[in-house]
Amino acid sequence: MTGTEHGEAVDALVDLGGVRLHTRRVGTGPPVVVLHGGPGADFAYLLPQYDRLAHGRALLFYDQRGGGRSPVARDVPVGWQEHVADLDALRKHWAIDRLSLLGYSWGGLLAVLYALEHPDRVGRLALVAPAPLTARWREEFERRLSARLADRRIVRARAELSASGLAQRDPEKYRRLAFALSVAGYFKDPSRAKELTPFRVTARTQQAVWHSLGNYDLRDRLRSTFPKGKAPRALVIHGIYDPLPLESARETAALLDTGVIELATGHAPHVEATEDFVRALDGFLPHR
Repeated sequence: MTGTEHGEAVDALVDLGGVRLHTRRVGTGPPVVVLHGGPGADFAYLLPQYDRLAHGRALLFYDQRGGGRSPVARDVPVGWQEHVADLDALRKHWAIDRLSLLGYSWGGLLAVLYALEHPDRVGRLALVAPAPLTARWREEFERRLSARLADRRIVRARAELSASGLAQRDPEKYRRLAFALSVAGYFKDPSRAKELTPFRVTARTQQAVWHSLGNYDLRDRLRSTFPKGKAPRALVIHGIYDPLPLESARETAALLDTGVIELATGHAPHVEATEDFVRALDGFLPHR
C-alpha cells in the first residue's frame, strides 16, 4: 500500500490462469484502465503525474505480462494477442462492462488493438503519444529517435558522465543520470528527462510484441470495424516535438473521428506539460 493525496493506492496481484499481473487502484468513481508503454516496461514511470487524474474516478494500472512486477517464464508467449487477452481477462475480473482506456505510447496501440478485437467492450479511448498504426511509421520513429540520441549535447553529456568517476563514488546517482541520458532523445528539452521516473524494459517482451505484429498496418481494419461515426469516443494527445511522428497521431485521430490536442512537448507530455495534460484528460475521462 502506498499513500497518495487521493487516499490509499491499493496494489494487488491478479492471477490470470497462471500469469500473475501486478495491479494498482487509486481514486474512487468510474473506472479508467491505464495502459503503460514499452512494450515490456511497467506503469511506475507514469507516476506521479498520472495520479493527478484520480479525482472523481478510479485509475486501474497494471504491469503488462513480461514487464515490471508481472514477470513470466521464458516459454510463456508475450505477443500482442496475449496482451489483448490479458486486458479482457482483467475487464472481467474487475467486472467492467465497457472500458474507458487511457493508453500511453505502446499502450495507445494496445488500446486500439483491444478495440479492434472487442469493439463492443470499449466506451472511450484516450491515446497519449500513441504508437503508430503502421510498421512504416514505427520505422520512421526509430530513425528520428536515433538521430536525436546522436545529438552532440547528449553524446557529450554521456562521455562526461562516463569519465566522471561517479559510477564508483555514487552508483545510484550515476544510474539515475545514465537513465536520463538514455531517454533524453524523447524530450523537447533533453534536460527534462531527469524528471521521468526511471524504468526498465524487458527486451524479450518488447521484441516479441513487435515480432508478433510483423509488417503491420491497422488502418483498413480500423475503417471497417469503425465506419464513420461508429468509433468509440476518442481523444488523442501528442507532442509536436515527439520523435514519434505527429502525422502518425493525426492519422490515428482521423480514423477515430477526432482531432489531436497538440502540445509543445516531446514523447512525455505528462512530464513536460503536466497541467495541460491533466486538463485535457480531465475533461474527457468519465468522472463522478
